[in-house]
Amino acid sequence: MDYVEIWRKIIIGDNKSWVLFEDGTCVILMEPKEDLAAQAIDIMKEYGPVHVGSASADMEITKLRNYPGWVVIGHHPDILNYVSPDELKNDDADDVIVGLFGRSTREADSKSLNIIHIEDKR
Repeated sequence: MDYVEIWRKIIIGDNKSWVLFEDGTCVILMEPKEDLAAQAIDIMKEYGPVHVGSASADMEITKLRNYPGWVVIGHHPDILNYVSPDELKNDDADDVIVGLFGRSTREADSKSLNIIHIEDKR
């Protein structure tokens, strides 16, 4: 899956800088600093891990209108996960299944912290 092209289609606003992690987590940097990678890693270290029973386990699921799939947002509004219908085993996936899948990719990225792309729009 080409996450870079997917996020380029999903993100609205030509002036938003963002960083993409290997499992598909996208961190949008609304106030970009000098080192975008370090800034995104700091955000992921603090807000990426999932702790059940805390705000970090919260999720909001948005079905995309002009692209197949969903975006999952957690307790930090600038950390996003794309979920493709192809990634789910259940064709009738509900919001809980989609959310848990998206949240799991955020959790994985918060552990590995491997950046695969930086979109610098400054």
